[in-house]
Amino acid sequence: MSTELQRTTALDEEVARAEMYGLLATLFYQPPNAELIAQLQAAVTEAPEQGAFLEEPWRELVAQARNTTATQIEQEYNALFGGVGKPEVHLFGSHYLSGFLNEKPLVQLRDDLAALGLTRNEQMPETEDHVAYLLEVMRFLIAGDDVTVCNLTQQSQFFSRHLQPWAAQMCQTIIAHPRAGFYARLAALTEAFVGVEAQGFDLLG
Repeated sequence: MSTELQRTTALDEEVARAEMYGLLATLFYQPPNAELIAQLQAAVTEAPEQGAFLEEPWRELVAQARNTTATQIEQEYNALFGGVGKPEVHLFGSHYLSGFLNEKPLVQLRDDLAALGLTRNEQMPETEDHVAYLLEVMRFLIAGDDVTVCNLTQQSQFFSRHLQPWAAQMCQTIIAHPRAGFYARLAALTEAFVGVEAQGFDLLG
């Protein structure tokens, strides 16, 4: 394999990782709009990230999207993650790490975000430990232009501190919920992807 081909392959893998983080962040932040659902319905059933481990959960997510309407997905999202008071399923890291919202893990996260030069958009009502926010930070650390911040070391540290310790537990909670259909498939893909990322970062160590 030529050096140029190796560079191209590595770049393609990084683009695929960033795109996957971005897609997961979008789907967890709010119900997908009709355009995004249409894109999922028309997606190829080969996983966007290389690796057979992701192939099946990606195929199942696409299949679920093809058999679910935008209204049904919105209703499911609101039933699982919305509502007044305590939701059926929490999407916040502090809940899984400490048992409560707005606890010490959120303080630590904010310190690490500040060190990366990142602050919460004031238009975002959720706290920074929302899974969509953390997935978007990972996308930024992969795809951003500032190599002093956006590099593998920062990705590995942020992932191991703020996503890896609780993401699988959240995914399993969603998968086990009786009302979860589309989001059970999304959680299965997320859990698989987080597992692949953890293995990749372990190899770097």
